[in-house]
Amino acid sequence: MTDFRDRATAREILTATGDTWAVVGLSNNTRRAAHGVAEVLQRYGKRIVPVHPKAETVLGEQGYASLAEIPFDVDVVDVFVNSSLAGEVADQAVAKGAKALWFQLDVIDEEAYERATKAGLRMVMDRCPAIEIPLL
Repeated sequence: MTDFRDRATAREILTATGDTWAVVGLSNNTRRAAHGVAEVLQRYGKRIVPVHPKAETVLGEQGYASLAEIPFDVDVVDVFVNSSLAGEVADQAVAKGAKALWFQLDVIDEEAYERATKAGLRMVMDRCPAIEIPLL
C-alpha cells in the first residue's frame, strides 16, 4: 500500500511545488478549519485562492465557484470537503493542471489518490499544511 501520509511528499509540496494554493471549501466562516489553515498559508508566503460555491472574497483574495473558473494556474489544490466529494475535486485538480493535491485531515479517498498520482500530481492525504509548514 502507498503511504499517502508521506512526510517527504508533504515537505516537497510545501517547499518546491509552487506558492499558489487553491483552497477548496474556503469561505468567510472563521470557525471552519479552512479559514485558519488559509491564514497560516498566507503567513508563510503562499497565495491562497478561495474555491467555494459562494465565490466569496476571503482574506483579501478573490474567490471562485470552482477550480475550472480560476483564470490562472494553481500549483496546489488543498481540499476541505467531505471524503465522499474529494474524488471529484481530485479529478478537477488534474483537469486544471495542478502540480499537487493535498487532502486535509480525515479526507481520504484512495482511488482518487491513485488517479491523481498516475496523472503526475504529488499528493498527500489526511495531513494538514498548517501543522506541517512550521516544522520545515
